[in-house]
Amino acid sequence: MATGESFTSLAYSYRVGQPTITKVIPEVCKELWDQLAPIVMKMPSSVEEWMLISEGYNNKWQFPHCVGAIDGKHIVMKAPKNSGSLYYNYKGTFSMVLLALVDAYLQFVMVDIGSYGRNSDGGIYANSAFGKALGSGKLSLPARTCLPGAETLGPMPYVIIGDEAFPLQENIMRPYPGRGGTEEQKIFNYRLSRARRCVESAFGLLAVRWRVFYSKIAVSTETTKNIVKACVVLHNLTQKQTTAAQTASIIEGYNEDDVTSIKPLSRVGYRGTNQASEIREKFTAYLTKVYKLPWQESKVRVVLFGDS
Repeated sequence: MATGESFTSLAYSYRVGQPTITKVIPEVCKELWDQLAPIVMKMPSSVEEWMLISEGYNNKWQFPHCVGAIDGKHIVMKAPKNSGSLYYNYKGTFSMVLLALVDAYLQFVMVDIGSYGRNSDGGIYANSAFGKALGSGKLSLPARTCLPGAETLGPMPYVIIGDEAFPLQENIMRPYPGRGGTEEQKIFNYRLSRARRCVESAFGLLAVRWRVFYSKIAVSTETTKNIVKACVVLHNLTQKQTTAAQTASIIEGYNEDDVTSIKPLSRVGYRGTNQASEIREKFTAYLTKVYKLPWQESKVRVVLFGDS
């Protein structure tokens, strides 16, 4: 996992037969997941645990009532036998998808591993156990409360933030689509994208630490799942012992105020309900009028409008 070398190469390096390597690695990966997942990646089961995540996003990224950022990562792999085009993705490679919910400190809160590469992130989310639990209100999210200093907006839900691939729902916020829109909408997109970058940074950090993700994984789909699971829990275990400065130095070029990747979004994805759209508009009003960042207008004008 750390080197990304093939089983054959590892067999030569450690003077161990390849059949032994082929047997040992999946067993060890499975055991790592079984032993560490309940400790370092326990799904929040109480309001208090979700509130801790929300406080992290508010304190570190100034996005209130956020309980996680969600996104998918394609794990490039050798085409499984007799799989047809199921694992063939839009990038022209074969892959399975790692769907993840990440907290403000780049730790995985929830993962769904193994979906076909041809599926979209939004489709994978909708069919995942997590997506169904969120949709049915079984995640024990905190009850609606008023945002600080904005009682006139009324009680607001706690939300998960994602990109344009995810649906706009009462508990999921995505950016406004299209290149048009008001400056307030663009500021909302900037604030959301700034906080949502946590999940992308977590994926980047995962790949930097475990270079198996830099190469095509040429093992069975079940072994690939076990490898990804082991890397995820080892990432969380390591991240709990890593300072913010150390994390930033691991990811080359990481800068929490860098907005070069924040650009106008194409009109893709799902139409939200009227209630979800109203909630997004209230968040927009709050982030542009009440909970303003000193630099947000200038950042949006420079990046999105091209002003000097």
